[in-house]
Amino acid sequence: MPIEIKSAREIELMTEAGRILEIVHNELGKALHPGMSTMDIDRLGEEIIRSYGCIPSFLNYNGYPASICVSVNEEVVHGIPSTKRILKDGDIVSLDAGVIYKGYHSDAARTHGIGEISKEARKLIRVTRESFFEGIKYAREGNHLFDISRAIGTYAESFGYGVVRDLCGHGIGTKLHESPQIPNYVLKRKGVMLKAGMTLAIEPMINMGTWEVKWLDDDWTVVSRDRSLSAHYENTVLITDGEPVLLTLTESEGQA
Repeated sequence: MPIEIKSAREIELMTEAGRILEIVHNELGKALHPGMSTMDIDRLGEEIIRSYGCIPSFLNYNGYPASICVSVNEEVVHGIPSTKRILKDGDIVSLDAGVIYKGYHSDAARTHGIGEISKEARKLIRVTRESFFEGIKYAREGNHLFDISRAIGTYAESFGYGVVRDLCGHGIGTKLHESPQIPNYVLKRKGVMLKAGMTLAIEPMINMGTWEVKWLDDDWTVVSRDRSLSAHYENTVLITDGEPVLLTLTESEGQA
């Protein structure tokens, strides 16, 4: 499938979708605490999304039953919120969310520690985030797509972590998932040449142990095969003729 080049108007709409998703992640991050359920997170996230006149990208997407993917500890992605899953001190939780603003999507993920987390968990979260920024050093017109993949994978693997291969980033626009697919590991091929106007959801998913994963019986939740901790970091990125623009980067996140 061809990769869509967004017009100035489309970029304007996606910028607003990204700005709103920034707010969603900021508010959810502030609200997290031991004792809250993963369903509490989902309900709050949907409330914030709809308060800005947006629609949750994930709700009923291919049958997914919630607005926020809430993945705890060894859960890599697509954790289904539940009133029975209660966050406790020492957990890490990955929140993946998207909004639709006037027909255009944004998509972003963050991993947070709950209460006091281990030094090893803090390092995993930090390196996962840093691997994203290593990747987007190459998110420039004239470079190739898999330059981004190589930089993410090389950086994360240098710490001995497993880079998930069964899931990847993607193009984004009027559809949540557009071409191209964006792996987070080294490939021998170059991939397509990047052009200004491309919008990409770049999202390292990094495991403390093996890169291998499996799906649980709910057909959604993906866990690390060895049940090691997993972290996820994602932004919607606009390719320009200069530096990439991160449409979903919260002020508190800053730039690496």
